[in-house]
Amino acid sequence: MNTVKLAGTDLEISEVGFGGIPIIPLPENEAVSVIKHCFDLGITFFDTANMYPTSEEKIGTALKAVREKVVIATKTTKRDGKEALTHIDLSLRQIKTDWIDIYQLHNVSNEEALEQVLAPQGAYDAARKARAEGKIRFIGISSHSIRIAIKALKTGLFQTLQFPFNFIENDPANELFPLARKNDVGIIGMKPLGGGLLERADLCFGFLRQHPYVVPIPGIRSKKEADEIIGLYRDPKPLSKADLKEMENIQSILGERFCHRCEYCMPCDQGVQIPSVLIFKSSAKRISREGVKAWLGKPMENVVKCIECGECEEKCPYNLPIIDMLKENLALFKAYT
Repeated sequence: MNTVKLAGTDLEISEVGFGGIPIIPLPENEAVSVIKHCFDLGITFFDTANMYPTSEEKIGTALKAVREKVVIATKTTKRDGKEALTHIDLSLRQIKTDWIDIYQLHNVSNEEALEQVLAPQGAYDAARKARAEGKIRFIGISSHSIRIAIKALKTGLFQTLQFPFNFIENDPANELFPLARKNDVGIIGMKPLGGGLLERADLCFGFLRQHPYVVPIPGIRSKKEADEIIGLYRDPKPLSKADLKEMENIQSILGERFCHRCEYCMPCDQGVQIPSVLIFKSSAKRISREGVKAWLGKPMENVVKCIECGECEEKCPYNLPIIDMLKENLALFKAYT
């Protein structure tokens, strides 16, 4: 597999990486086998988070013997510096490593979150301290809001940006990514398959190859998936007119009626975890039935607390009919489980 230099860093990584969510429900020996298979095929960039149960541990176990040959990125959702430092040390232990190559402040998608991580003694200060101590090499940020990501990049504090990017969520290419490239910020593309919404990998990665400055990190849960994705890079084929037409058809079918996970709808005063409920369909495609039940069971239970006040719909920048979508996803979850 070809390698690329990740902008903003001195890291040389494979042109496609490994996303660590789908290995959560796998038995450890199976997950380790999948990860090692990906490494053997040429993947050298592995992304995880300590909020992904058992993902860090499985990646650490699989890659311990080749730690010097791989780049590992992980994340924290903590905003407070003291809590973020605790997360950094936890990740180091779980990954079984002395350093983390890229440490990312995760899902900074609204003004409040950005202010919190950048405040004195906030999560960014913790990451900077850890970097000075040699625990991490580079500091990144992930977001689902173009506006907030642009504001974060303008601070000049981050070396990498992780952001959703695929052929149905391609707006970042218009303003956000050009700014990142201008500021020499490495771009990591999460949700290259639309978080599980998009089933044709050939279309997804055909689109992404048109943006080689973005390193996608597809979630991979089997050797078969790894073989398919890596095969698309080893033997790349340009998108045909039929492919482009099919992409337009998919965009038309999906329209704008899917959750972009920006979290502008949150918090809900009734405690409904709206984004978690609305990702049910994509989660069901990527994760086992048991994993979906464990991950989304509690959020689904809380849907009944919705009083249909409509505040979430007023805050949604995509004008989604959230109340109806909550009901639809709850019904699908019940039928599925």
